[in-house]
Amino acid sequence: MKTAQQWFDEYAVSHQNPTNQMVHYICVPAIFFSVIGLLMSIPTGFLKSTFGLYNPLLENWAVVVGLIISIFYLRLGFWYFAQMIFFILLAIVGNYWLGNNVNILYASITIFVVAWIGQFYGHKIEGKKPSFIKDLQFLLIGPLWVVKKLSK
Repeated sequence: MKTAQQWFDEYAVSHQNPTNQMVHYICVPAIFFSVIGLLMSIPTGFLKSTFGLYNPLLENWAVVVGLIISIFYLRLGFWYFAQMIFFILLAIVGNYWLGNNVNILYASITIFVVAWIGQFYGHKIEGKKPSFIKDLQFLLIGPLWVVKKLSK
């Protein structure tokens, strides 16, 4: 497995333009947030109806997926794992708030589409394809790259 620095170095190749970087600082967290919202939109009750089990924490698909992808971050290092757990929890809390004020499904779809348009615009300015076209794991590196850049 690649080290975190190897991932960051490879990701940085297609993220040199300051405008593209600024777009990513906004759009990557927005996409991550919207995916958490989409996961939270999935109806609950699966575990109870299928296995007779009920755990409110695991009935939230954002928590389940968050725990699964956290393994990827843990393999990169504990500090990256801790930062991304915080980021995931922040997105879950933000989506709970959003869901109490608007339809979370429609809001998440809107945020997702607008943020991806921004991402592709940023890469048009950059003149390079998004990294995830080469390797889908870059979809997990993007949020960590933004957290790392903004925490400097």
